[in-house]
Amino acid sequence: MGIVRVENIRVYAHHGCLPEETLIGSDYLVNVLVKTNLSKASKSDDLAHTVDYVHINTIVEEEMAIPSKLLEHVAKRISDRIFSEIRMVNKARIAVSKINPPINGDVEKVTIVLKSKR
Repeated sequence: MGIVRVENIRVYAHHGCLPEETLIGSDYLVNVLVKTNLSKASKSDDLAHTVDYVHINTIVEEEMAIPSKLLEHVAKRISDRIFSEIRMVNKARIAVSKINPPINGDVEKVTIVLKSKR
């Protein structure tokens, strides 16, 4: 078993329950961790035998471009696409963070984490 991480994918997107949030948009960070068998790739040196992190980044960018009220919903869509499009992934951990959320207080970010397995 092995791990592929794509960390701190920076995206400007339009998520939130408040109309202003979806209109104005905000900065987000997305972190993806997937578990898979990397033994074949470690021997073959062939991209076809591993998880292509460019593919993961593309999925994140495309799903983050679709406005949602909840970060949980966005994370689920990202997870669903990873399992659908990257067959060798066994487990996934998706963390979506909203930078400077519009809440009372000095809060750097809020983060939701969704764990899934095949």
